[in-house]
Amino acid sequence: MTDDRNDIMATAHLLADAARAEILPYFRRSDLHSENKLSTGFDPVTEADKAAERAMRQVLAERRPDDAVIGEEYGTSAGTSGIRWILDPIDGTRAFICGAPSWGVLIGVGNDAGLTYGIIDQPYTGERFEGGFGRARLIGPRGEEPLRTRRGVALSDATLMTTFPEVGTAEDGAAFQRVAAKARLTRYGLDCYAYALLALGHIDLVIESGLHVYDIAAPLAVVQAAGGVVTDWQGGSAEAGGRVIAAASPEIHAAALDFLQG
Repeated sequence: MTDDRNDIMATAHLLADAARAEILPYFRRSDLHSENKLSTGFDPVTEADKAAERAMRQVLAERRPDDAVIGEEYGTSAGTSGIRWILDPIDGTRAFICGAPSWGVLIGVGNDAGLTYGIIDQPYTGERFEGGFGRARLIGPRGEEPLRTRRGVALSDATLMTTFPEVGTAEDGAAFQRVAAKARLTRYGLDCYAYALLALGHIDLVIESGLHVYDIAAPLAVVQAAGGVVTDWQGGSAEAGGRVIAAASPEIHAAALDFLQG
C-alpha cells in the first residue's frame, strides 16, 4: 500500500507538471479564445483547459491505466483498480481569461472509502499545495512550507471568501450573507486559490454553492490534510460537491454552520 501511495503522489506531481506545460503558454495571451459551454449564462472553456486535461490523461494512461478518471472537459473513464482521479484542468477559467492568477489545476485522488489526496497547483505563481497521505505542504518560490489552518479565530474576527457574489440561488445567497454579516472581512473571486489560502492559514472560511465533484475533490483533500474541516451545509460529506463550507477549525465551522442553516 505504501508503494502505491508513493506512486500515486509521484504520478500526481507529473500530472501537475504536464498541466503547467500546456497551460502557461496560453496565459495572458492577447489572442486567447474562449468558448461558452452554456446556451444561457456564461461558462467558458479554452484550449488551455482541454490541452491540460488531455496531457494529464495521457500521463495516467501510461503510468496507471487501470485507474478511473473523472475530468471536467472529457468526462469519466472507467477503471478496475478502485482508484479514481478527479481532474479540473483549470478551476477558474473566468479568472484565466481575465489574466488574473487566482485559477489553478486541481488533482484529486480517491477510492470507495473517500478522497485521500489532492493537489492545488498555481502554475503562474509557481505554487503547489499538496495534502494527503501524511503530507500537508506548499512547494513554491520560497521553498517548502507546511500547510496548517489557523486556530482560535472567532467568527467575528474571521475572513470569509467565495467565488461569486451571488453564491448560488437567492436562498443560498441569503444564507451566505447571514455568515458574512458576522465575519470581519468578506472577499470574492478567488476560485480554488481561496482553499489554498485557507490551508496556508491566511483565511478562515470558504463558503460556496453549485460545485461539481471536480471543483471540490482536491481542495477538500488539501484543506483536511492541513487541519481544516470541509462539509456540505448540513454538516455531511462534501465529496460530491453542491453547497460546501470549508473552515479552519471545528469551532468556526460550527459557528458558521449555525448561520448558514438559519
